[in-house]
Amino acid sequence: MIQRTAHVQLLEDLQDYPAVAITGARQTGKTTLAKQMSDVLQLPVHYIDLEFPDDIAKLQNPVLFFKEHENDTVILDEIHRMPELFPVMRSLIDQNRKPGRFIILGSASPALLRDSSESLAGRISYTHLSPLNLIEVSELHDWKTLLLRGGFPPSLLATSDKSSFRWRTNFVQTYLERELPALGLDSDVRILRKLLIMIAQSQAQLLNTQGLSNSLGVTRPTVARYIDFMEKAYLLTRLEPYFANLGKRLVKSPKLYLSDTGLFHTLLGVQTFDKLLSHPMVGASWEAFVIQQTRSLLPDDLDIWFFRTHEGAEADIVLTRNDIPVVCAEIKWTNAPKVSKGFRNVINYLNTPRNFVITPDADSYPVEENIRVTSLMSWLEMVHGREL
Repeated sequence: MIQRTAHVQLLEDLQDYPAVAITGARQTGKTTLAKQMSDVLQLPVHYIDLEFPDDIAKLQNPVLFFKEHENDTVILDEIHRMPELFPVMRSLIDQNRKPGRFIILGSASPALLRDSSESLAGRISYTHLSPLNLIEVSELHDWKTLLLRGGFPPSLLATSDKSSFRWRTNFVQTYLERELPALGLDSDVRILRKLLIMIAQSQAQLLNTQGLSNSLGVTRPTVARYIDFMEKAYLLTRLEPYFANLGKRLVKSPKLYLSDTGLFHTLLGVQTFDKLLSHPMVGASWEAFVIQQTRSLLPDDLDIWFFRTHEGAEADIVLTRNDIPVVCAEIKWTNAPKVSKGFRNVINYLNTPRNFVITPDADSYPVEENIRVTSLMSWLEMVHGREL
């Protein structure tokens, strides 16, 4: 069984909060994780799927249903489909604030965050469940398989690369045709697909909404709205630039990535690792992968950014603690990296005490007193172990 890194935090929250929300894209394992949590709590569990008519019928009178099970754990899946449940839950929680009463799951719903925060403020904790990371699957797969297939469990655990690619193709189609409209995005599916492909083709570059607007033939605000919505739906992730008062001309546009490298490769038509090796976007794929893996394991006291000046000095990753830069990292698609002059300049600009060059598999060794080469796995172990 795969042990999710969110397990410990969720268990702690369920012992403190009457309601816990697990959010994330479909097929990331939210339901499986929720049921594991309820097993640990050793309480009777009632799972309600709000897309299933028979389960919806059980909530014709939600007050009666919830009161009947007030000493149990109720899992409400796809909660965004019945936002009217939030004020009911708030009222019942205030009457009996027992921890672990509700576990609510939502597949990438902006409405979930808005409605729950308004109705359940002070009564709920949130956990975002990303696709699987390398720490979680290292006993089953190496980084190459995870990079190619991505971290959605049905894709990663498929019997072949071909089967995995087919699953992801169907996933993208379903999200565009069904999930996004159900979440409230009203748009032409063909435009959304074209936008996703264009974003994939420019991954790891600075976001240029005007260029995307011109290519799609829609307004810039429309493109910005689509991107914002798909980011909230966990299809895209944005990496913001770090700003510092350094007297330098700094880049202020974010970078945009597909939220999962498996989806990225699907949109590019890359089905095998050998094909990826010869693809011109392999470097962008590796950069996105390292950033996604880092993000999924980042402790709460660290924030992640990138840094770039107009003169070309750049760090792919900047980690800050209390807004103070503590780590810079350069991502290299080689096991024999050379430290760029621009990266050294960023280290001098930001005065970061620890700095790394992240490679696929290189041994760990110092390049300079404050710069160290490391493999991805060693880097992730430091992030996960709170050693940064």
